[in-house]
Amino acid sequence: QVQLVESGGGLVQAGGSLRLSCAASGRTFSSYAMGWFRQAPGKEREFVATITRGGLGTYYTDSVKGRFTISRDNAKNTVYLQMNSLKPEDTAVYYCAASMSVGVTKDASDYAYWGQGTQVTVSS
Repeated sequence: QVQLVESGGGLVQAGGSLRLSCAASGRTFSSYAMGWFRQAPGKEREFVATITRGGLGTYYTDSVKGRFTISRDNAKNTVYLQMNSLKPEDTAVYYCAASMSVGVTKDASDYAYWGQGTQVTVSS
């Protein structure tokens, strides 16, 4: 089992940047593919990005390609989401999640463990 704690959210102006972190407990972090999802007010949770266990494979939703970068440090049990050129439509609660999937997956049902989320607000 793994516990996930996100940090790094906040209020930023459009065009700005934020770096989200997700710290995982346990000694098996490298056994999990990791993902970031987000949920805006009144909308369903949506996939943002995912990274494979070893960090060599990544996949992004189209709306964040070229602006967001997911990475991980297995020695620190941490996954990151670097968000640049932020837009008001990026405003949401961002969640990290862990999956036993071998490859990349954007399906929320493949993720067994979830953090509590961190708020990102982008002002226009």
